[in-house]
Amino acid sequence: MTEYAVQARGLVRVFDDGTGVRGADLFVSPGEIHALVGLNGAGKSTLMRLLLGMLKPTSGSITIAGRGLEHADWSAVGHLVEYPLAYRELTCRQNLALGARLHGVPAHRVPVMTAAVITELHLDQYTDRRSGKLSLGNRQRLGLASALQHDPRLLVLDEPTNSLDPSGVLLLREALIRRAADGAGILVSSHHLDEVARVADRISILNAGRVIGTLDPHEQDLERTFFDQLLADDRSDDRATA
Repeated sequence: MTEYAVQARGLVRVFDDGTGVRGADLFVSPGEIHALVGLNGAGKSTLMRLLLGMLKPTSGSITIAGRGLEHADWSAVGHLVEYPLAYRELTCRQNLALGARLHGVPAHRVPVMTAAVITELHLDQYTDRRSGKLSLGNRQRLGLASALQHDPRLLVLDEPTNSLDPSGVLLLREALIRRAADGAGILVSSHHLDEVARVADRISILNAGRVIGTLDPHEQDLERTFFDQLLADDRSDDRATA
């Protein structure tokens, strides 16, 4: 039986305004970059929060490396969902050291680990700058560095290229490819089809809280296929409620 980096079956969590997740099925294999795409409000962030235990599903199941969330090894998970978490009064180095310790990294390994990710994401000149003084793009790099630094076996990243300049996008792309090659399972949400197609092994489409189909990252007219599937799903819903 395949042990997925993360697997969800029949997830349901609907909010009072009608948005949320409705019966979503999803899995990410070790060594795979799996992209999740959809329009704003499709439920991407909600689904990722459910996978990470930040929200509790009304129904459905989630496993990480074959374990339920209550028994998951969270030291082997890295994430960045919606906004990078950083203490404004702490420097980049201090924030990363704190994040590493929270992920169970032994104290003696923290300096080497943080130095490596600072170099990897080109944060060297900001190492001793307080995070509250960083630009939005560099704060995003800091959040990504915290998610990446402990070499997690599962990475969950929500719109990770937000606020990044082209060089930052390229650095992130290379970092994800390296980690997937080392066996990490990576789930990335985005509304930039052209960007995720450069790194994804598989692309799933989320619409109205449901995974409605997949896209081939190598397809020529990816955007047209994406919107065709959305339109077909919306028409199917209209017929069902008519």
